[in-house]
Amino acid sequence: MKITRKVIKEIVEQAKKEAPLEACGYLGAKDGIITKIYALTNIDKSNEHFSFEPKEQFLAVKDARAQGLEICAVYHSHPASPARPSEEDIKLAYDPDKSYFIISLAGSNEELRAFSIKSGVVTEINLEVIDDQRV
Repeated sequence: MKITRKVIKEIVEQAKKEAPLEACGYLGAKDGIITKIYALTNIDKSNEHFSFEPKEQFLAVKDARAQGLEICAVYHSHPASPARPSEEDIKLAYDPDKSYFIISLAGSNEELRAFSIKSGVVTEINLEVIDDQRV
């Protein structure tokens, strides 16, 4: 899966801004390249789980369609734990067609990892970071 440096930077910025709470949102892709972040409000206001604000979620999907993008992934941050799905993340991964990205702020460097979660089975997805001008 390909993702632009700009999108990664925006995810990290949102995660840092919203810490110690979990940040969350959607990622939009075109031709297999993630080029857009839809930062959404975590209405749970929790450092252990998240829920999207429904109106923002609807507007993100509507905007993606208008721009010819596919909402291909859900992302959220782990402010103080590793970039791997928690038991709750696995249980709440309802859409097997979406990828699940986790940005960890634990440790000295941020870490972004992506996963496929289908029927409780977690598989890591290889990410290829590309320069924004290649899009």
